Parts: sequence; C-alpha cells; structure tokens
Amino acid sequence: MLIEGNIHIVGDNVDTDVIIPGRYLSLTDPKEIAKHIFEGVEPEFVKRVKPGDIIVAGRNFGSGSSREHAVIGLKALGISAIVAKSFARIFYRNAINVGLPIFISPQLVEFLEKMEIRGVGSFIKSTDLKIRIYAESGEIEFLDKKFRSTALPTFIQDIIASGGIIEWAKKRLGR
Repeated sequence: MLIEGNIHIVGDNVDTDVIIPGRYLSLTDPKEIAKHIFEGVEPEFVKRVKPGDIIVAGRNFGSGSSREHAVIGLKALGISAIVAKSFARIFYRNAINVGLPIFISPQLVEFLEKMEIRGVGSFIKSTDLKIRIYAESGEIEFLDKKFRSTALPTFIQDIIASGGIIEWAKKRLGR
C-alpha cells in the first residue's frame, strides 16, 4: 500500500483533548466529529486538510484519554496516515482498530525539525510538502531522501486495508 499526501506538522505531546475537545464526545457521526478536529488550538485546520493528507508529529502523539473520537475524526477528515516519533499506546491501538495507518519514524521527524519549513498555521503547520509511505516496507520518501519507519505487520495491514477491526472481523467470519 502506497500512501502519499501533503504533510501537516505538529509538535510533541499532542493529547486527545487537543485533537477533539471533550465537549464533542457526544457526537457519533464521524463527519460531524471531523468538523471539530483541533478546533480549540487551530480552528481553521479542518479547512486546510485535503483527502490523503498526512500528519507528522513529535513524541507521544495521542496521549491523554482513550477516546476513539480523536482517531475517528482524523480519519473522517481525510487524514490518510500519521507519522510520529512516538505514539501514546492507546491512541496507537485505536488507530489500528479504525483503520488509520500510523508509523513511527524518529528519523523523518528529526530531519523535519532541522529544516526551515514554511507553512500555514501556528499550532499545526500545514505545508505543500509531500511524502510517500510504503506501508509494507515502512519506507518513507521525502524530497530526495528515504527514511525508515516501523513496518506494519501483515495482520495489521490486513486490518487497515479492511477499514478497521470490525470490518476485518466480519470478513474473516464471512459476513
């Protein structure tokens, strides 16, 4: 699976309250949740996202509560993958469960941190820089460079390709 898109860059310790404010946890429609992603820190962010875009984050992305709304909203917004130095454990599992590919690549993030990158936004810098992620191998291409990330095991790739763990289970059960 090849994932390609423009990147939005965010720093360390982005928690789920920042991704989706708690006042929207009563929403159940993913499209409605998506309208409020990062609303508290970057209200215009949702207008800048195009389908297929990728978030690149620092350490501990998705920390905080175990709410699935954060992952569901990011996916419904059109984010096709997240690359970070590290993820909060529950966020990582929630992403796989809803079928949102995530990759750990400290090398890519550290490379970006050393660059002077122009973009729009204060909390999240939206850029026109494009990366390519080869999910099977974990290789990431950016500019003329290649970076390693954690390759997803085959069964996790199957879950993501199915659209999440529920659809994966239905397929396995023949339903």
